[in-house]
Amino acid sequence: MTAASPVPKRRFSVSKLVAAAAMLGALGGCATGPTANPKDPLEPFNREVSRINDDFDKGVLRPVAQLYADYIPTPAQRAVENFFSNVSDVYSAVNNLLQGKPSRAAEDTMRVAINSVLGIGGLIDIATPAGLPKYKEDFGQTLGVWGVPAGPYLVLPLFGPSTVRDTGGMLVDRQFDPSAYIDPVWLRNSLVGVRIVAGRAQLLGATSLIEQAALDKYTFLRDAYLQRREYQIYDGNPPRKKDEEESEAAPPAEGKPTEGKPADSKPAEEKPAEEKPADGKPAEEKPTEGKPADAEQESPSLPLPTNIVPPGIRFGR
Repeated sequence: MTAASPVPKRRFSVSKLVAAAAMLGALGGCATGPTANPKDPLEPFNREVSRINDDFDKGVLRPVAQLYADYIPTPAQRAVENFFSNVSDVYSAVNNLLQGKPSRAAEDTMRVAINSVLGIGGLIDIATPAGLPKYKEDFGQTLGVWGVPAGPYLVLPLFGPSTVRDTGGMLVDRQFDPSAYIDPVWLRNSLVGVRIVAGRAQLLGATSLIEQAALDKYTFLRDAYLQRREYQIYDGNPPRKKDEEESEAAPPAEGKPTEGKPADSKPAEEKPAEEKPADGKPAEEKPTEGKPADAEQESPSLPLPTNIVPPGIRFGR
């Protein structure tokens, strides 16, 4: 008897999972209907993936994140957050440079240098108190700045809300992530797991709020994600929407005709200045019929803009 040939091992990576999800999303476009949201033509597929993600979150991820938040000391949690924040500054610097923002790229680079050396590998955030702001830039935003359209909204397994553009950007950012090159593999995978749990622990309060306030959680998360991404691409200064420009350009509503006077009457011709009497005293003005002589002239009504939104609340572009 001959020994059975060993089955070759197949490597499974997160990148392949995300790419497969994007391909499935593209193939799922035929399942849409005439009432589909134009930004979400893959809604049937996305809702199913969202349901699977919610089940996994409720059964596994959220309980683990809750244990992490309850039993890990706060200083240790802060050190973990600072470490991964320092890692994200690396590809944030690269993307700021690609977006044509050299000053921001320099600040990100300085943050990494200061926190890595003086902050014990990024466990302590020294750069922020020193006055260096933190920027959160990724390659999905860079593609948006370059004019690449977002494409259909896409819910990824385990990763959640995204778009076709942001999915491709996430794969590129992974190549600039220093933690992706850590050896041995078990240590790298452990860091990925800690990063996911720590990030989920920060969203525990937001999850409860969404479940209480949103009638349709899927729609709420989709609209919030798309608005936030557009806000990030334009650095908080979104372009005006077409309907807003039209509302401001619309002519004011026609006023009601004056009582006793037809609406289409033409303005009266200017009368020549009255001659003063011989004694030098001005002639007394006669009050207008039905109106006291000292009544002030009414100012014409002006259209008020209808798109006034408090700063910091408006996220749409």
